[in-house]
Amino acid sequence: MSRIFRRDGDVPKRSLWQRIKDIALADVGVVVRGGPDQGSLERLEEVLLDADFGVATTMRLVADVEGLALAGSVRTQQEFRAALRDGVERALLTGRHDVALTYAAQAPTVVLVIGVNGAGKTTFIGKLASALRAQRKRVVVAAGDTFRAGAIEQLKVWADRAGAEFVGATVGRDPAAVAVDALDVATKNNADVLIVDTAGRLHTSGNLMDELKKIVRVLGKRLPGAPHETLLVLDGTIGQNAVVQAKTFAAAVPITGLVVTKVDGTAKGGIVVAVHEAIDVPVKFIGTGESIGDLATFDAAEFSRELLEEV
Repeated sequence: MSRIFRRDGDVPKRSLWQRIKDIALADVGVVVRGGPDQGSLERLEEVLLDADFGVATTMRLVADVEGLALAGSVRTQQEFRAALRDGVERALLTGRHDVALTYAAQAPTVVLVIGVNGAGKTTFIGKLASALRAQRKRVVVAAGDTFRAGAIEQLKVWADRAGAEFVGATVGRDPAAVAVDALDVATKNNADVLIVDTAGRLHTSGNLMDELKKIVRVLGKRLPGAPHETLLVLDGTIGQNAVVQAKTFAAAVPITGLVVTKVDGTAKGGIVVAVHEAIDVPVKFIGTGESIGDLATFDAAEFSRELLEEV
């Protein structure tokens, strides 16, 4: 797949590995002489925490690397990097990690897209619709965000770009009713996939979270098993707030997959690992840019390589 991490103006940012070398491994020779000393380990912890891995993941990665170094399995800088890379990949492959979309036994498959304001839901829906259309699937996109006229108009633009059918709504209409109407349209028109947008709600708003629960409930009544996917879109630049958001949404509705957008350079990529571990939900997609084709199915091995690559 394409490069995972965004680069501003195609200029590589200072990588996580470069920061580890500069800050935690200024004296790389300590690795060869029997493992990092306590000061190096503490600095490594600081770098990983600053990269948004979170406390639990950071402590485990550091302990694993220290153990390998003391056992003589890590003797060079490259072996040190490989140990970290393998630790990140293992974390992402622990628990639920299947990146494939779940399709209904009988069409349409219903995909509900949720998340807070500004996370990139609308853009993701356009990209997903485009990717599905490239697979020759018939796609319907529904404007479940009825709070803002601009949101409806923007979603229509993306649906048109993707070649998907669009079910609009009037501002203020019940989003659950829009979702049901769209499901009826998708069923009548023999669509393969229905993608339902939702309002960019603050995860701290009880009323809006109740509305989200209602959408899930009425879809399930209309079509048993729906929604077949509930994808939570998270802004990759907001750090540990993404973990808080993920936990709150997961407490409200069953989440089947994560979409991390705006992954801005390698220095903060640890949030992908932290969120996955926080709610045991697979990361299914990574937004890799602004164009309609800039969407990548998540690959834990490639992510780990790019996160700790030489730049």
